[in-house]
Amino acid sequence: MTDLETQLAAGPEAPVDLDALTAAVAQRAEAEGVLDVAWAETDSPLGPLVLMATEDGLVMVSYHSVDEAVEEAGRRISPRVLKAPSRLDPARRELDEYFDRRRQAFDVPLDWRLVGPFQRKVLGACAAIPFGRVSTYQEMAASAGNPKASRAAGNALGANPMPIVVPCHRVLRSGGGFGGYTGGIDKKRMLLELEGVILA
Repeated sequence: MTDLETQLAAGPEAPVDLDALTAAVAQRAEAEGVLDVAWAETDSPLGPLVLMATEDGLVMVSYHSVDEAVEEAGRRISPRVLKAPSRLDPARRELDEYFDRRRQAFDVPLDWRLVGPFQRKVLGACAAIPFGRVSTYQEMAASAGNPKASRAAGNALGANPMPIVVPCHRVLRSGGGFGGYTGGIDKKRMLLELEGVILA
């Protein structure tokens, strides 16, 4: 009898270890190939982040609440979304290292299924901006093959499903202004301060 079956067989009066039960459900779902999207929450200096991963890699980093992030993943990827922190352990570790200034680039595999062709080009160019450096919306548009599409590049960056890991915070307006950011300008400023681009 598995841990899951043992807890369920114990009946409604028995105390339930919810974390263990959740882990057992996720483990069983993974073993049976029905865990399409795993999620976990992690703390950061910017507040809690919700991370999502498919079998192909990290697919979402969200500043939204768990409920909002799970609903979005269920709508855009698959309704089979479960809390399964072990699948997100590598991403959580790399984010911790980044916020501790011990990591400057992310190595976790990425799943790009939530982006279209033009956005993929823009985000690919964005991912190539080194730690501590910045670029502009116009340069991102040029890298995507259309130098006049600065506004479209800005929209593509604004819809980045994996902020921080795909560092859209490193893209500024041509005059040096911050521009927009999916998590808000305060978070963009904090990330640029962490990378030493601007002084705290």
